[in-house]
Amino acid sequence: MSIEVRNLSRRFGAFAALDDVSAVFPSGKLVALLGPSGSGKTTLLRIIAGLESADTGTVLFEGKDATARSARDRRVGFVFQHYALFRHMSVFENIAFGLRVKPRRERPPEEKIRSRVHELLGLVQLEGLAGRLPGQLSGGQRQRVALARALAVDPSVLLLDEPFGALDARVREELRRWLRRLHDEIHVTSLFVTHDVEEALEVADVVVVMNHGRIEQVGTPDEVYERPVNAFVCNFLGHVNLFHARVHEGRAQIGTLEVEAPAHAAARDRQAIAYARPHELDIERTRTSESGIESTVVQILPVGPIVRVGLRRSDTGEPFEAELGKESARRLGLTVGERVFARPSNLRIFAEDYVI
Repeated sequence: MSIEVRNLSRRFGAFAALDDVSAVFPSGKLVALLGPSGSGKTTLLRIIAGLESADTGTVLFEGKDATARSARDRRVGFVFQHYALFRHMSVFENIAFGLRVKPRRERPPEEKIRSRVHELLGLVQLEGLAGRLPGQLSGGQRQRVALARALAVDPSVLLLDEPFGALDARVREELRRWLRRLHDEIHVTSLFVTHDVEEALEVADVVVVMNHGRIEQVGTPDEVYERPVNAFVCNFLGHVNLFHARVHEGRAQIGTLEVEAPAHAAARDRQAIAYARPHELDIERTRTSESGIESTVVQILPVGPIVRVGLRRSDTGEPFEAELGKESARRLGLTVGERVFARPSNLRIFAEDYVI
């Protein structure tokens, strides 16, 4: 089922949680609503679910206006961050709950309820735990029970609010990969809220980057990471180095480095900020024909398979960081205090967002 929101706004006093938000979420896709705290992602999710109302705007399911429908009538499965399981009920009864409370005319017979619950237990890999109470399960198991309970009623849409936020890093990593595999099996249109960039990029088909109640960019994980539309998206999606620069008629100057900047062909000697991720920097000992940013090595820090090299620009004193593979670092044999030239393999330049 496709979901569309049009011109949604929601205020809490003077705070604008959503500010004229419009988007289309394609049928059968796994969509990440990604952004910092207070960006509006949970408010958007709850309005789609029917758990909150917008001040203005429209929610459409399959092109039909669902704005006035109750949460029950929207056929939405909702998974909360802290599970919200019934502690006195067994795993089986938690999953069966949504089926048992259906109106009598819609309630399936007991045999079908039992069959559906056992089917879901297999789907979420919890066979053999039907009789346990939530308190006897791990956090990862409880979250899978919550997901099975949401799926029990055959939702048209699955909504997950920071589903792995309460789990430790190792379990969170395992569960998000499991969720990706599960979605590939069931193909239910799913939206999940997260502030974890790696989680969004690894799991989602579509990433919606939000900030201050607005949508900054919508695209595939590769699109938003490799081709951010503005400085906020670039800066939010992982660690970046920031270089103060000037742009003039399609060229950017960063110290002694000059590069093409075709997006800024109309600029006339304007201040800008250029971004490069640490792994997008090559380090050379001698100045090449392509030049580079003259710098001094201030730190060398091996971290597992990579080596982080702390650098400081010779002209401005600005610090930045490069990441090298261990073998590349070994071949270079860098030492703290030596002069080098850093050459970005990829630069993203935003003149309009000079003030961050």
